[in-house]
Amino acid sequence: MSGPVHGTWEPAPATRWEDAFLSGNGRHGVMVFGDPNADRVIVNHHTLVRPNGGEHARPPALAAELPHLQDRLLAGDVTAAEHFTDGRALQWVQPFHPAFQLRLRRPAVEERGDYRRRVDFTTGVCTAGRGGWRSQVFVSRADDVIVQYLTEPGLTVDVTLDHQLPGAPYGLAVGHSAVLTPEGALLTLRARYPGSDRAYTGVTLAVITGGSTRTSLPGLRIENARSLLLLTRIRRHAGELDALAEAHALRALLPDGDEDPYDRLLTRHTDLHRPAYLRAGLDLGADAAERALPGSDLVSRPKSPALLERLFAAGRYHLLSAAGMLPPRLTGLWTGDWNTAWSGAFTTDANLNLQTASAAAAALPEVTEAHALLVQGQLDHWRDNARAIFGTRGVVAPAHTDGVSGHIYHFSREYPLHLWTAGADWLLKPLVDHDETRGERDPRTAAVLAEVALFYEDFLTRTDENGHLVVVPSYSPENRPANASWGTINAAMDLSAARHALLTAADYHSGTPDAPDADRWRALADRLPPHRINADGALAEWARPGLADTYDHRHLSHLYGVWPLDEITPYDTPDLATAAHRALELRGAENDSAHGHLHHGLIAARLRDGDRVAHALDQVLGGDFFHASLMSAHYPNRDVYNADAAHTLPAVLIEMLVQSTPHRLVLLPAVPPHLPKGRLRGVRTRFGAEVDLTWTPEGATAVLKPSRTVRIELRTSSGDDDGDARPLDLVAGEDHVLSLGAW
Repeated sequence: MSGPVHGTWEPAPATRWEDAFLSGNGRHGVMVFGDPNADRVIVNHHTLVRPNGGEHARPPALAAELPHLQDRLLAGDVTAAEHFTDGRALQWVQPFHPAFQLRLRRPAVEERGDYRRRVDFTTGVCTAGRGGWRSQVFVSRADDVIVQYLTEPGLTVDVTLDHQLPGAPYGLAVGHSAVLTPEGALLTLRARYPGSDRAYTGVTLAVITGGSTRTSLPGLRIENARSLLLLTRIRRHAGELDALAEAHALRALLPDGDEDPYDRLLTRHTDLHRPAYLRAGLDLGADAAERALPGSDLVSRPKSPALLERLFAAGRYHLLSAAGMLPPRLTGLWTGDWNTAWSGAFTTDANLNLQTASAAAAALPEVTEAHALLVQGQLDHWRDNARAIFGTRGVVAPAHTDGVSGHIYHFSREYPLHLWTAGADWLLKPLVDHDETRGERDPRTAAVLAEVALFYEDFLTRTDENGHLVVVPSYSPENRPANASWGTINAAMDLSAARHALLTAADYHSGTPDAPDADRWRALADRLPPHRINADGALAEWARPGLADTYDHRHLSHLYGVWPLDEITPYDTPDLATAAHRALELRGAENDSAHGHLHHGLIAARLRDGDRVAHALDQVLGGDFFHASLMSAHYPNRDVYNADAAHTLPAVLIEMLVQSTPHRLVLLPAVPPHLPKGRLRGVRTRFGAEVDLTWTPEGATAVLKPSRTVRIELRTSSGDDDGDARPLDLVAGEDHVLSLGAW
């Protein structure tokens, strides 16, 4: 093989849903088992969340009590925030769940020929075959439909829509229908949630060539056909759904005349999917024999460059497939169990941003737009949060959301997530990066930044003995000081977020009618206190003197200034960078969660520590985090299906090779020693250039393709610890080739 493999394969069907191959278009998602005799395709949709009252839950009305809480915390009462609640019990957001499985059962026959199942990342098609039987499944990005195509001489198969998946609730009211149509047949499954007027309906149009078909509730019996094409959509709704209208919409996807319907649907889809997937890629010069291995064998070789190549490719594929109407959930867009961990929701205080960390650099604007849709769809609720909890204008984002409600109601004594004020800035940072990359500011982002600044104007009213503003109450997700409760004062993340939000809002609104506001926001940012370096020489997680660090924790919220912000860098703030590095050295892994290891790797890359990046990768690659599907788990030994590792890994690999700000390019800042050569192509920078980078032990070459004229600072891994710096002038439309010495 001449290059990395853009897909993965297995020599046997999946027996666990975690090992099923994945396809998705950011709305619908499927999990494909590929069993010739008893094939299953689990159907998912981003809107499928089980009602539990969360849709109507509201943030706690605590604004009137806020001044008293602030007084107590500033007076030294380290447990005061434990009582800042309306007394409600912890309530989880509405849990994400699967819809049903498409079941296809063939008569038991003696199978001949080798079995193979594969997912092609360039097309999103999951294929399985043995002998004359062949199944192909994908989710169309163009037509928002699940497409499954089966061919076999004399194809005989039973088709049903089966809701009986693990954890399906007792009392789920399910109705089936199956009717013959001129094309073949129409299947529907309607499931109404217990105690709710909400339901979801799946509609499958079966297009059958040859043979005979009869209904056999709850499905179909097809005999001696040449092919079977299944088109499926899901709708979540209140009341009743017009299934006939849905059937007409599916039928309208079929071409007139002799054009093959599967080929037409696939071409329309791949015209959108393939270019997006192929925009960026990573080649580590892996061994051809290892590149040819099935994924389940390759993941057992944690030091293999072929594994990193395939996980980079799979991570971009799964991230693109999971993002559309919403960004990826904790499980991406997929689950085979109604009892998803942490409700299968969006945990926004770490996981969501980690999963989407590669979107701007790895040329996936589709992911950033999905992220923006989540933000824009919840702004009214964010405003409610600010008013109810803090009595302010502006917006406060939740740390946990189901994608429907943006209200803050998931909190408890040990997780006082209603005190987290950094969330809006944290969630807007990827949108700001995207604007910088494309060289154009989204007016939606500008408007929300102004609302974040308004929140800080109203919230930052207390000062310390030095005249600095105080963030009180303050919370560092999801940690607490060693000598105080969770809700406290001046968490480092809160300081970084407030400063960044105010300055970024000012920058977006300078030179506009809001310029006087911009001046006021800059002045407010200047009054925030500096970060504190503790007695261990580490950047303290809480800048308030007297608050002791708790080092063994999975989150690294206090290093927000290092990644993804540019507030702390080895080049501009070397003393703070040294303290941040010390904080990273002291940080424990706590429960070995994948997101903690890879967050560690992202920060280490910014701090130019290739050995620490390598260690973070080793923990994940050597910890058995990846299923045969190349989707990942939250914990080692494939415990708890979770997309954090799968989606975040490409970002770590990019950050160790190429970093950028609007005025700086850093090449090869933190390459692990065991990756001495490779090529990274298609990386987008925040100063508007595309970069292709090739490196070997003898030297490196970077080809820059700028879309705008700009002067930047170039930093490389050669020279002193901070890298040599030199100015570089780029001209829009003119490629610039950089030749670097041994790095």
